[in-house]
Amino acid sequence: MAFRDANARRHIGLQQLSSLALAGRTLLGPMKSCKLIVDESTNQSTLISSAVRLIERLDLTSAAGQLLNETIQAQNKEFRTGMSTLLFLIGAWSSAVLECLQQNVSVSAIVSVMSEALNSCCERVQCIQMSIHDVNRALCSSSVRLLNTFKSKTCPIGRDLLLNPLIFPYFQKDLSAPEEVISINSCSRQDDDCNFNKCLCSLAGFGSIASPLQPAGDKSTSGISGSGVIASNCNKLKLTHSRYFSTLGKSQQGHFSSQQGNFQGYVSGQSADPCGCYGLGHLAVALSHGNQTSVKLLQSIVVYQQERAACRGASQFNIAEIVTCCLLGLPESYSCVSPGFVTLVSPEQATVIKHLEDKPLRILLVDGDLTEQYRHLGFHRPCNVRTILEHPSLQEGRAGDSWLSSTVDILTSFGVNLVLVKGNVCENLMERCIANSMLVIGSVTRDVLCAFGEVTSAQPVTYLTQLNASCVGSGAQVELWKAGDGRAMDLGELVPVRIEVQGIPLLTAVLTTTVPSKMQLIEDQFWTSVYRLHHALRDEKVFLGGGAVELLCLSHIQMLAEQPSQPANENAVKEFHSPWLAASAAEDKSVVLQALASGWKQYLSVVMCNSAKAASEVEACASVDRHLKKAADCGSPSAYILKEFRRGDLLGGGPGPFAGCGEGSEVYDNVTAKKEAWRRALDLVLLVLQTDAEIITGPKRNQLLNSHMSSEFMFL
Repeated sequence: MAFRDANARRHIGLQQLSSLALAGRTLLGPMKSCKLIVDESTNQSTLISSAVRLIERLDLTSAAGQLLNETIQAQNKEFRTGMSTLLFLIGAWSSAVLECLQQNVSVSAIVSVMSEALNSCCERVQCIQMSIHDVNRALCSSSVRLLNTFKSKTCPIGRDLLLNPLIFPYFQKDLSAPEEVISINSCSRQDDDCNFNKCLCSLAGFGSIASPLQPAGDKSTSGISGSGVIASNCNKLKLTHSRYFSTLGKSQQGHFSSQQGNFQGYVSGQSADPCGCYGLGHLAVALSHGNQTSVKLLQSIVVYQQERAACRGASQFNIAEIVTCCLLGLPESYSCVSPGFVTLVSPEQATVIKHLEDKPLRILLVDGDLTEQYRHLGFHRPCNVRTILEHPSLQEGRAGDSWLSSTVDILTSFGVNLVLVKGNVCENLMERCIANSMLVIGSVTRDVLCAFGEVTSAQPVTYLTQLNASCVGSGAQVELWKAGDGRAMDLGELVPVRIEVQGIPLLTAVLTTTVPSKMQLIEDQFWTSVYRLHHALRDEKVFLGGGAVELLCLSHIQMLAEQPSQPANENAVKEFHSPWLAASAAEDKSVVLQALASGWKQYLSVVMCNSAKAASEVEACASVDRHLKKAADCGSPSAYILKEFRRGDLLGGGPGPFAGCGEGSEVYDNVTAKKEAWRRALDLVLLVLQTDAEIITGPKRNQLLNSHMSSEFMFL
């Protein structure tokens, strides 16, 4: 057997990682450039901006490619964010390690120095973490100052200000409703909250806040009487005479209820703590990294869930209560959040829905496939049993008809008219159910089944033979989904429908577009925003964004590289957390640390170029170097970075992806997701570094002994 060590030669694995990662270079940063992927088999094109979608379409037949795919998929499965950073750092650090090998740095030195340096950086960046509570207070206070600024000006406050997500959450509701209400709770322990409510009260007196869609000459909604503020005995303030901040009239309440369902309770009766509900809305904006389309939908979900949680005396953001429905053929302005479960059905099923509208339905939940051959996971057929039939040729036809008939009979006997199935549904059974005015919907997620089970008392079954009266729920209603203008949508091949039960917490983000290639992109962007907020709340802390974390890592590694190779005392050893750095050769240590730092430096440079903050990577690197020098001269890099972050002058200045965009619009990053992306990237690079070798067995061994390539192999 012959073994060729590629470390001293080509090191194919690292080269493959670097080449594959290069394809995702434009996907880095908030101002990323999307890629158009064409499927050769169908000639269909898809617009992507996610490293996961890119990796799915790359040729990953090599071992390094397979490891790269598994690493990206693991990050996506756990966090749903940070994949582009992970992919880029894999490529950057692979190239950096190759340069170390060319300078004859040993593999053991590369592995030990890089691993310990990354751990040291992860500990160092804890100083620029912020708790969620502090972030909410800071963002709310900034919004108050922004409102006061507008209040002091004589210019009218128009619709653009009211729809600014940094000031008020965005709620996409029925455009035909002339008035809507957002109630604000003025009882708060924080002074900033009181100032916030005073600003809102002041805004209510401006006539320019009236509905921008209000018909000309409509006296019923155009006049402003009194102060425009209604005070109740529980010290709550409600803004009136505005489409966005007004009390619903009786006629509008009924129409609004029919269109929005459970949103009526939130909109008309409950109050929201500005630094609670609205603070999360601001946090969603800060974590969105400029993705305004998705964050507007997310803000509506946040406020609704927070209001619902406040009624129960708890605070939550439940990601399990959110689903998406993608509608192709409608403008993107039709995207909205709808209570209940919105899904797509065939036109034949839509005819059944028209028959079932306005009727309370009996619902059945099936936890599996609704087919004759389906067996649950772990099912074992009995051994040594043979079934003999008189007419084998008629077995399939008779058995299939018998199963279909018995299934329909079971559903009819229990009065079931709505069936939600987790898996697939037999096509023949679907046709029979349509003929019997039963609606069967397949491919429903487990979270949706659980949500309907809680509010309808339906118990999921695996097989219909398990069905009894206690398993069937009641109270569900179904209707054709209506757009914001009140029209029911018929998109041709598929029709959107909405299934709802009184009190169900489920919310559906209806995502629309007229461009087929953008559908996947819009859905991925929405879920990225959702999971960023989810992980921020779970971590209860966030990083300063805008390149602050990476810049601090660079500064810290510079400090490590400048330390003497032999520490003078025990305190110096503790500074490095282990004696590995002190014992390493000075030249090898410096080379490896600079290689690790080059990954973050390239990261910042590429994002600045992608977002037009720098004309070239040379200019971007020069900007990074200037900040590093100023941070070193300051004596406290973290204090310098925090100051520049607050000023909005970090890595380029002005509004943009790597700037704070001024007060009140800071950018934040997830803590755990970012650290895991770093660790996974370095782990993969070091794994390939240590295992990149070619083993040859068989008769070729003798040929290699006599060839000119024998010097490249070690024979075992």
